[in-house]
Parts: sequence; C-alpha cells; structure tokens
Amino acid sequence: MPAPIIVTALFAPADFAWLDGLRRTHYPPERNRVPAHLTLFHHLPPSIGPELRARLNEATRGLRLPVATISGLIRLDGGVALRVSSEGLTDIRACLADAFASLLLPQDRAGWRPHVTIQNRASAAQATLLHRRLAAGFRPRAIGIAGLACWHYRDGPWEALSRHMFG
Repeated sequence: MPAPIIVTALFAPADFAWLDGLRRTHYPPERNRVPAHLTLFHHLPPSIGPELRARLNEATRGLRLPVATISGLIRLDGGVALRVSSEGLTDIRACLADAFASLLLPQDRAGWRPHVTIQNRASAAQATLLHRRLAAGFRPRAIGIAGLACWHYRDGPWEALSRHMFG
C-alpha cells in the first residue's frame, strides 16, 4: 500500500552518533521507533514521489553542505528537543513548501521549527530535569548536514525511499 512520505535531513556520521546517543539515552525505549532525525516535512502524498526526488536531487547535487548549528533547547510538553538553526536548510524547505503548497497538511503548512527530539512522552518531572541538566552546560554546537532523505511512514520504523547527498 502507498504510504505517506516524510522528508528529513541526514546528519554527518559523528553528529548522527551523538544525537542518536542522546535520543537512545533519554527517549522512552518502548516508544523510540526511529533514530534521531530532523524533519522537513511530516506527511507528503506518495503520488509526488518522483517529482519530490527530482527536486531533492536538484537541491543537493553539487552543492556544499549547509551550515547548521544546535542553537538552543526546546521544552516540549513531555520532553526536550535541540533547536537547529540553518539558513541553507530553511531556504531548501521553503522552496519545497512553495512547490507542494497545495498538498501540505496543516502540520507542514505551519511555521517550521527545525529541531531534533531527544526526549518525548516522558513525565513532566523527567522532562524538566533533563531540560535543566542540558541547559546548565549548553553551548551552541555546529553539526554537519550530509544530505536529505525520503521515507515511507508505515506507523512504525520508517522505510527508506531515497537519499540525496550534498557535494
């Protein structure tokens, strides 16, 4: 059956290892079905797969990796996320959002808040404790964005559809 498409940024290997380590440490294990990720779009119709892949190829082929920074913490209702700042990724996402505007669901039409969730669906006390602990030693950190990826969402682990690498 066709499944909705998710679009994410791919991290450089060392940054992925760090972010996924945080997620594995702090995310409730029974709910942690996917590795650390930065979502650009949560739900695109599968019918646009070929056009989406062509646009992602165009957005990445031969281009330098966009500059990205873990620039802060976001307190979620039941967790904590790391805020990601990247003008390059923001520009790519805006172009894609314009191209597919009529197909976007409300979550993807709303303003984009780039982040990596490292804890979710935890108790308020656990989330507050982790936020305080991370805030105490927080320093902005550059991260590498190696490419973009498409995934099929099938209510569990995502199924890889395509990868589009920078450079």
